[in-house]
Amino acid sequence: MSAQRVSQTREKAVELSGGDTSAVEGPLKGYHHETYVLSLPGAAGDGDGEDDEEAEPGRVKCRAPRERLLWFDRRCFRSEEELLETLQGRISRIPRLVDVGGIRLQGFIEGRTLGSTYGPGRPVPDRVLDQILSLFEELTAVAPGTVGAERRCSPGDRAEDRDSAGFLDGLIRFAEERVYQANRDAFEGLFATLGVDDDSFRSLRKRVLVPGLTRRPFTLLHADLHRENFVLDPVGRLWTIDWELAMLGDPLYDLATHLHLMGYPAEQEKRVVGRWREVAERSAPGSTEGWRDDLPRLREFKRAQSVFTDVIRATQVLGEGGSFHWRRWLTESVKVQRVLQRAAVPLGLDEVPTLTTVARSLREWHGSHRG
Repeated sequence: MSAQRVSQTREKAVELSGGDTSAVEGPLKGYHHETYVLSLPGAAGDGDGEDDEEAEPGRVKCRAPRERLLWFDRRCFRSEEELLETLQGRISRIPRLVDVGGIRLQGFIEGRTLGSTYGPGRPVPDRVLDQILSLFEELTAVAPGTVGAERRCSPGDRAEDRDSAGFLDGLIRFAEERVYQANRDAFEGLFATLGVDDDSFRSLRKRVLVPGLTRRPFTLLHADLHRENFVLDPVGRLWTIDWELAMLGDPLYDLATHLHLMGYPAEQEKRVVGRWREVAERSAPGSTEGWRDDLPRLREFKRAQSVFTDVIRATQVLGEGGSFHWRRWLTESVKVQRVLQRAAVPLGLDEVPTLTTVARSLREWHGSHRG
């Protein structure tokens, strides 16, 4: 993001806080937005009591999209704030909206992210797991026709209700056209060195779409339920943030994405799947049909999708600020090599590049794309 945009966003936050610079915190860490948190003069709610869930939030988020941002996921709704407004009272513990100077801002959830205490690979406490499963039950209870928020995708780009195969093919097409092909000029050589090309998508479709997926009723999906998008408030209530990637589609995809991102221990993951089947079937009958065959396919898609997102993000991380970040080189190389290993089967990779090959490819790419 340019210094001008950062300045404008911060200046707006200071203005909304009544000119009090000490009331503005940030920027917060985040990929999609430059975000500041500001205190509202005279606000009462602070999110630290048992009975203040309905109180006005004491702090709100002021943010602006990052410039020249590469989007790796489809976005279904035109406005996250508009979606949140339609979900108030239907989905428990999501950010409330506050009107500040004629602008609708999201309330800031006071607490700590789930990942800050229980990182990837660590089991999630039962009291938290119960709340995650309750969220899934509420999500699958929201049918597409009951969501009033304006959509950004064209009707022709939406799979029909229950067309699970069409829904997944649309996700593959987005990765192929909007991530891979749209950035071909800059990244084709790097991907080729790593063994990824146009044939990778043919292999992926053959692997996950043949034969077709079972038809399931579409529901609301958060589509990004990982540990940093869950916030535990001071009394242990779980809040769900960052609804920007929410969409309407196959509910089994939401579970697959959640499992892919959470990194549960094996035994706990089995419990999550079993309990998800119970709550999803209760709130949306038929939503678990064919799960045994289709869940592995959806997870293979997520592994393949990670290759395209993580390779491009690695180049951004290593080249941030225009200079090569040597200290991050090994970490990013290991991450890329790991996702290639996990996606070798769905992408049809005959051989996974060695860590040395991955590291050298990232370094050479940066050397030829400085600036």
